[in-house]
Amino acid sequence: MAHRVVHIPATPSAFALEKAHAALLIIDMQRDFLEPGGFGEALGNDVSHLRRAIAPNLALLTAWRAAGMTVIHTREGHRTDLADLPPAKHRRGNAALRIGDHGPMGRILVRGEAGHDIIPELYPLPGEPVIDKPGKGAFFATDLEAILRHCRINQLVVTGVTTEVCVHTTIREANDRGYECLAVSDCCASYFPEFHDMALRMIAAQGGIFGWVGDSSAVIDAISRGD
Repeated sequence: MAHRVVHIPATPSAFALEKAHAALLIIDMQRDFLEPGGFGEALGNDVSHLRRAIAPNLALLTAWRAAGMTVIHTREGHRTDLADLPPAKHRRGNAALRIGDHGPMGRILVRGEAGHDIIPELYPLPGEPVIDKPGKGAFFATDLEAILRHCRINQLVVTGVTTEVCVHTTIREANDRGYECLAVSDCCASYFPEFHDMALRMIAAQGGIFGWVGDSSAVIDAISRGD
């Protein structure tokens, strides 16, 4: 794998990607969020808004793997005994179907259940770390930072759902820890399109207060050039 820097067109400025030190971080592309019958739909959301991000993610993931670069996946979910589920989080949402309750794909957002797992289209390959997180941010109560340090990763290309919640929280956490982050606009999605747009604007505001925003075609072109 080449170690040279490739420049990706982005907002507020080009993102200088160091191939040897960058990871693709795919946030929470889980069945409970993206498929009918999951937690997202139980909360009254239209999952089709999230499913628009599947094809761009697959194209980017395929190119990233072909370039031999690091891929990391995350899943939001809780222990089977729910000991890591704060009561305040458990109370919120649809009272008829809460985290831990039985749904069409097993217990909602519980590790090991079918709904908690990543969608088949983007399923991790052997050797690609999967971070199980109990909160919105991928750094909270996980070993993500240890993995990044051991792999000498200092840049994150971030995709997934939802843009304004788990993606945004993770980018904010990463920014505070000194990582450079590029949010891939068409590879992120929200149940609320206006939230998606505003969340991306917030990332790139004020000269990139939390990071950069670009699209998948620009990233794929840059990492596929072979420089």
